[in-house]
Amino acid sequence: MFATSSFNDLKLHPFSVSGLVDAEGCFHIGIVDCSGVKTSSRVKSNWDIRPELKIELNKKDLLLLNHIKKFFGEKGNISRVGNKVLYRVRSLKDLKEIISHFDKYPLITQKRVDFESFKQVVNLMANKEHLTPEGLLKIVAIKASMNRGLSDKLKKAFPDINPEERPKFYRNYKEGLNPDWIVGFTTGEGCFFIDVYDALTNVGKGVTTRFQLTQHSRDIELIKSLEEYFNCGYIILNPNKPVCDFYVKKLSDIVEKIIPFFERHPLIGSKVKDYEDFKRVIDIMRVKGHLTPNGLDEIIEIKSNMNRRRDI
Repeated sequence: MFATSSFNDLKLHPFSVSGLVDAEGCFHIGIVDCSGVKTSSRVKSNWDIRPELKIELNKKDLLLLNHIKKFFGEKGNISRVGNKVLYRVRSLKDLKEIISHFDKYPLITQKRVDFESFKQVVNLMANKEHLTPEGLLKIVAIKASMNRGLSDKLKKAFPDINPEERPKFYRNYKEGLNPDWIVGFTTGEGCFFIDVYDALTNVGKGVTTRFQLTQHSRDIELIKSLEEYFNCGYIILNPNKPVCDFYVKKLSDIVEKIIPFFERHPLIGSKVKDYEDFKRVIDIMRVKGHLTPNGLDEIIEIKSNMNRRRDI
C-alpha cells in the first residue's frame, strides 16, 4: 500500500515555484490612461505603467499562495475574486528582486518570452525611461508583443506602434527536466483522474485511472520531453484548440513510474488531496477490488469528492 503525505507540510523548492509560475503565472504590463485624473507625482505623462506578477489559483489553494508570498519575502498581496485567489506583486523594488529569482531558476515554457519582455520593461522603469516620450513608446511596443498584445484602446492611442514578431524560446530539453519544476508545473496543469464506465464485468462497470498534464501546443517540445522523462505515456493534440496533453493511463506505468516519482518529489497545494485519493483507488485496483461490489462502491465514493467536486 502506498504511503500518504501531509498536505500542510509545504516546503517550496525554488524550481517548484518556477514550475508553478510556468503553469499559472502571468507577467503583465498595465498601461493606464490617466488623462483628466488626479494622479501621484510619479506619473509624468497621461499614461501610468504598472507592471505586475500575477498567480491565480482556485480558492482551495489559498494556503499555497500564502506560502509563495512567504517564499518571496512577504512581497505583494493576496486577494480573492469569486472562487479564485490571486497573488500580485506590483512594487518596482519587489519585482526587481523577484526577477532575480527567475534569472536563477528559469522558466522553461514559452512564458519565458513574456518574462524577458517584462524584465526589459522593469529595467526601463528602474532607469526612469518610462517618464520620457521615447521610453513610453518603447514600453508600448514591448507590450504589443506580450501575452495578448495591445487592447483596442491602446491601439487607437498609439496607432504607429508596430509590434515586433513574438520571438520563440528554444530550450534543449535533452538536457533533462528538474523534478522540482515538474512538481510545480503539475500543481498548476496536472490532474489525477478516475473514470468509471459501463463494461461487461461482474459488477457491470470498469475503472481506469489517468495522470494528465495539459499545456498550450506552442510548448509541444516540452510535453514531448515529459514523455521521455517518465518513459511512458503518450501525447494528444487537440484538433479544435491549441492544446496538447500528456496522458499516462497504463496501470503498471502509474504504479511503477508516476507514483514513485511523486513519492520522491511530493506535490504542493490542494492537489495533494486528489493525489492521495488517486493512490487509494490504485491500491484497490492492484488487488482487483474494482471488480467487486464493495471495492467499486468505494472507488465511486472516492471519485465523487475529487478534483472539481472537492470543496476544500
